[in-house]
Amino acid sequence: MKYSVIGSGFSGLSTAAYLAKEGHEVHVFEKNESIGGRARQFKAQGYTFDMGPSWYWMPDVFEKFFGDFNKKPEDYYELIKLDPGFQIIFPDAHTLKLSSDWDKVLALFEQYEPGSSKNLNTFIKEAAFKYDFGINKLVYEPGMSLKEVCKPEIITNIFKLQMLSSYRKHVAKYFKNPFLIALLEFPVLFLGTAPAKTPALYSLMTYSGIKQGTFYPMGGFGKVIDGMAEICRDLGVKFHLNANIKEIKVENKQVVSINTDAEAHKVDTLICSADYHHIDKELLPEHLSNYSEKYWDKRVLSPSCLIFYIGVNKKVAKLKHHNLFFDEDIDTHTEDIYTAKQWPNKPLFYACCPSKTDPSVAPENKENLFFLIPIAPGMEDTEEIREKYFSIIMKRFEDYCGQDVEKHIEYKRSYCIKDFIEDYNSYKGNAYGLANTLSQTANLKPKIVNKNIKNLFYTGQLTVPGPGVPPSIISGNVVANYVMKKNAK
Repeated sequence: MKYSVIGSGFSGLSTAAYLAKEGHEVHVFEKNESIGGRARQFKAQGYTFDMGPSWYWMPDVFEKFFGDFNKKPEDYYELIKLDPGFQIIFPDAHTLKLSSDWDKVLALFEQYEPGSSKNLNTFIKEAAFKYDFGINKLVYEPGMSLKEVCKPEIITNIFKLQMLSSYRKHVAKYFKNPFLIALLEFPVLFLGTAPAKTPALYSLMTYSGIKQGTFYPMGGFGKVIDGMAEICRDLGVKFHLNANIKEIKVENKQVVSINTDAEAHKVDTLICSADYHHIDKELLPEHLSNYSEKYWDKRVLSPSCLIFYIGVNKKVAKLKHHNLFFDEDIDTHTEDIYTAKQWPNKPLFYACCPSKTDPSVAPENKENLFFLIPIAPGMEDTEEIREKYFSIIMKRFEDYCGQDVEKHIEYKRSYCIKDFIEDYNSYKGNAYGLANTLSQTANLKPKIVNKNIKNLFYTGQLTVPGPGVPPSIISGNVVANYVMKKNAK
């Protein structure tokens, strides 16, 4: 059978690989000139920049993907474990560095809060259970039936999974020190909502980030994309680049073709890894879309972000690979993003310096920097606003590093809401998909099937299992298996 996939991000490549593995003809249509979606790379003036993901967590998900094709991640890229995994910078330049050695992590907790290492072991043991249970029992489900979440093993463990309690309250039950609380709350910020509104189930993310550790693929995250694309090509997948889909043609409740400006492509089965809202509301006739505009507007989206890709013509002191600037109040920032939905008054920001680990991403004796400020989606985005925030974070960055940096910048590019919309047709310019709130978990996410069109399906960060690189890889597996079973009947 012939399958067509729109979008070549992680979920699109995963879908294509699993379909092709079973001998199907697979065509992937990518809007942009290179494969990878948000995980594309670009090169400029000797620098190599990852455009999106930079945190390599949940390594077992990557291992499973490559293992399903009798490969290993190391067949495609060198993976190293970072030590420290990351550092958090608090007010007055106080820093907390998370070691890759668990005994040193326990000692760190004791240093800040005597007796807390015992609590941390208990906390992580609970989180490890949720992680193992989630990976093995929850995330590989298609979200199509209540039977998936009403299985005896889920009902039996419902209280241990803590789906109905707040992650913030869960952390506060074990720890009182504000620095440790910030460290433990940080991982769930990847899920797109405030810790107070995130189910305690997602301490599984803390298990991955703090106990499993933080990794880095040498050459950047683009190497993971390259590896997945190579698997696809080896299985016969055909890629169509610069193929922006302008129309999905439907007859008798069946997609018959997808059309670009240049040509029409006949379709047997269509799987959309591109932005779900864009497909649903802009490419399909109103009476055939899955959800109303009102439905989409009520979804709680994860943040967008303002990104700066920076090349500096000297080395920068005091930085690690991952640096989280929590030198302003985290609750104020999350309030601005999630409640007020305005540009943050005192933004937190993240600074990645991969050249501290990987000499290939910057010229010799120079530094590759990636700055990211989480912001609310759907806001006004202008060059003036971007520059205002660059000045804000650069001053704090230079104060921490204790040296001039801005005047040594030789390359600079910004990326924000307008770019997410232009490059990915991203709904409201969001960067990460739907927030993992309780009302948007598992079967409560937008469905992987189109209820009005028999041969149209969805994968990616706006459906199950959710936002992030590992969930997107899983999403591709889930949808490919679901569609193949459905077509086999």
